[in-house]
Amino acid sequence: MTFDPNSDISKGRVSKRGRNAGIGVGAGAGGLVIVALLIQAFTGVDVSQFLGGGTGGGATSDESALSCSAQQANDDIDCRVQGAAASLRAYWPQHVDGATDPKIIIFEDQTNTGCGGATAAVGPFYCPADQQIYLDTSFYDQLRSQFGSTAGPLAQLYVIGHEWGHHIQHITGITDGKDLRATGPASDSVRLELQADCFAGAWLGAAAQGDDRILEPPTRQEIDDALNAAATVGDDNIQEKTQGQATPESWTHGSSAARQKWFLTGYNGDPQSCNTFDVSAAQLGDS
Repeated sequence: MTFDPNSDISKGRVSKRGRNAGIGVGAGAGGLVIVALLIQAFTGVDVSQFLGGGTGGGATSDESALSCSAQQANDDIDCRVQGAAASLRAYWPQHVDGATDPKIIIFEDQTNTGCGGATAAVGPFYCPADQQIYLDTSFYDQLRSQFGSTAGPLAQLYVIGHEWGHHIQHITGITDGKDLRATGPASDSVRLELQADCFAGAWLGAAAQGDDRILEPPTRQEIDDALNAAATVGDDNIQEKTQGQATPESWTHGSSAARQKWFLTGYNGDPQSCNTFDVSAAQLGDS
């Protein structure tokens, strides 16, 4: 999926922190624990496996705002993030009154967040405390090398749209009253994740429409690439690759089939079709 080279992506709020954007003095392992607990509480993701070896003391580097053209977004991975942010910023106020846009922070290795210190091992995440999305783009390399994803441009946009979906859940109160520590194929945690997949699909399905579109219509191959990414990050696929078998009772994000299903539900519909809390457990995961 490419960006219209004549479109304006300057309103996408994305900043980049340098390679030494470390976990500040005093954060250290304690900061990692804080961010892990906040991410786990908000998304249901158990990130404790990523906490080993965290150390503090790194100096926080300068942060600079990206200023990319749409043509650059077709060639540069960081600029692609800004293009996605510009498109998402234009899309969501059409569906949620007063919708705000989260700032996206691109970092390398480790960084400070409103939720505490975080490392790249946590993967992309939305921090509700500062309403920002954090992304180390090496995550896409990890998807390719460890989990077999193609992780092409549309798949990369899907990941950003998913995290933006968590922001929408936060500002609209969808997460209020949900059991965010529950696990299992039909848990609140999984329903939230599948809804974020659906929100990402709804955006991508509409983003290439209209005279003022930023994105060009995707090809069938690009859609398949996004579906491949959705399957790659399914709980069953990750568990089978890392521990040899799937354990559904521990799922926090949903199966590969469910993640593909809800991405397509959004892609072929709109955000109103994404109420994963109104369907049965069987309907939630059916392909």
